Amino acid sequence: MKKRIAIFISGRGSNMEAIIKNAQIGNLQEYCEIVLVFANTKEARGLQIAQEFGVQTAVIESKGKPRTDFDREIVALLEPLQIDYIVLAGYMRIVSPVLIERYRNRIINIHPADTALYQGAHAYQWAFDKKLATTKITVHLIDAGVDTGPVLAQREVDLQGAQSLAEVEQRGLRIEHGFYSEVLEKVFTGKIQ
Repeated sequence: MKKRIAIFISGRGSNMEAIIKNAQIGNLQEYCEIVLVFANTKEARGLQIAQEFGVQTAVIESKGKPRTDFDREIVALLEPLQIDYIVLAGYMRIVSPVLIERYRNRIINIHPADTALYQGAHAYQWAFDKKLATTKITVHLIDAGVDTGPVLAQREVDLQGAQSLAEVEQRGLRIEHGFYSEVLEKVFTGKIQ
């Protein structure tokens, strides 16, 4: 049976778009159905992209709300949809225990660094500033920390010769867009526990 997933975004949603495409005509087609794309700001450009793909969207503004109150609103939104997994794709909010408890080991995130070396935002900036020859993309489960949850899979990104932050991001996103769906397929088919 197909897993019912909600994708959470805060911005342009390029990983969300790749996952939607893979769910509609790619490697995820048999394994999941995207029930909802959720954003914590109505300014998220990815909402329009999701709608163009025919995916239902929802927004709850997070600004100025305590994290636990906000996440209670999300749980109330998701409950009737019977979501199996939450997939974070550029979601720039720290998830509270309210959401973590309700969807324990079923909230998945992609982080553009090795989570053992760097957590938090601006990971490509970090890799560029450090002049790293390689970095890693990490797909992991969410826990109470920031990018500290159990690692599901990692993929290396070659940064040799990258002349700008934009080039570093471009190389990373090229890997992210395929890799995230590959890992999700393994999770949904039980190949990764």
